[in-house]
Amino acid sequence: MNACIRSSFKCTFEVFKSKVMEDEPNWSQFVDNYQIAKVDDHNAIMLMNVLDFEAMEAFMTTDEMKAWDTENGCEDTVYALSPI
Repeated sequence: MNACIRSSFKCTFEVFKSKVMEDEPNWSQFVDNYQIAKVDDHNAIMLMNVLDFEAMEAFMTTDEMKAWDTENGCEDTVYALSPI
């Protein structure tokens, strides 16, 4: 896993996870192996192996994704991870 995304949102975790799963065919093209964890009702952590960070950024900044984020109060912070 080389990336961690911390997401906070106003919708429920179930709505957030449903959106992530709905969009999986799109982002699975540049992500290999991922895990999603519920922190609480309005926060989640995703760990993933990102094969193409530019493609991930392009996907996360589409008009559709920005609109969903605005509508659901979703804010993502992306961290690059490396082993120590």
